[in-house]
This record gives sequence, C-alpha cells and structure tokens, in this order.
Amino acid sequence: MSTHIMKRLALPKRTVAVLAAVVTAGLGVTLSAGPAQAEVYSSCTVSGCADAASAVQTWDSLGDPTSRGWVNLSDGECSYAGGEYYNDDGQLPNGDTYYEYDVYERACGAHRDAYRIVHDTDTGVWYYSPDHYSDFYQMS
Repeated sequence: MSTHIMKRLALPKRTVAVLAAVVTAGLGVTLSAGPAQAEVYSSCTVSGCADAASAVQTWDSLGDPTSRGWVNLSDGECSYAGGEYYNDDGQLPNGDTYYEYDVYERACGAHRDAYRIVHDTDTGVWYYSPDHYSDFYQMS
C-alpha cells in the first residue's frame, strides 16, 4: 500500500503491515526476502542428462558461440544460443563467465523450452538445467 493511501486512511505502518500479511496469507501468496536459490548438484543423473551431453557436443562443434541468437544446424533445424548467462542470483560460482544454450533443436524462431545448458568458460565445466535455472547438474 502506498504511503499516499496510508496518509489518506490515517493507518499506522504497523496496521498496514498486519493487513498486508492477512491479505497475502488469505490469497495463498508468500512474500520472500529475495530470489529463490537454485540447487546445484555435483553430477548429472536425472532424465535429460544424455540429451544435454549431446547438446554440449553440438555446441562444441559450433565453437560455443557467445552471441545471442538462432543458429542453423546441419539437419535443417535450429537451436538457440542465449548469450551470456549473468548468474545474477549467484547460483553458480561467482566471478566466472557463463554462456547459455538450448538443449533441444527446433524450427528457427520457435518457442524456446526450459531446458538449458550453461558453460563456465573459466573452468570448462558445463551445467544442465532442466527447469530454466531452478536446478543445475554439473556435467563435466
């Protein structure tokens, strides 16, 4: 609630905080202090790891492009190189440079899915994220 509305209603800040808590609880909304932290696993043992490893080979064969955009593949399909992954929430080791890529091929310009691989260019390690950066599985 804005301070302008609080002043017009003459509600103390504590009352506003209590009302906000009651309203959000009644709506099933959870307020959090910051972004959720991703889980990072030391190995890749989930469904999709083999596809991610195949995608790593494909991107390696293309020279691991660092610019964002669609890349035409030899089979007539495309895949998307997402450019730099900024690791804004600090899920992966801080201070390194990362680039993100799609795992699955599709028609150029098609909707992207949630499956990504992220390459740490400082260490050479690849990570697989089957859920758009909620979890990371170290591949190499």
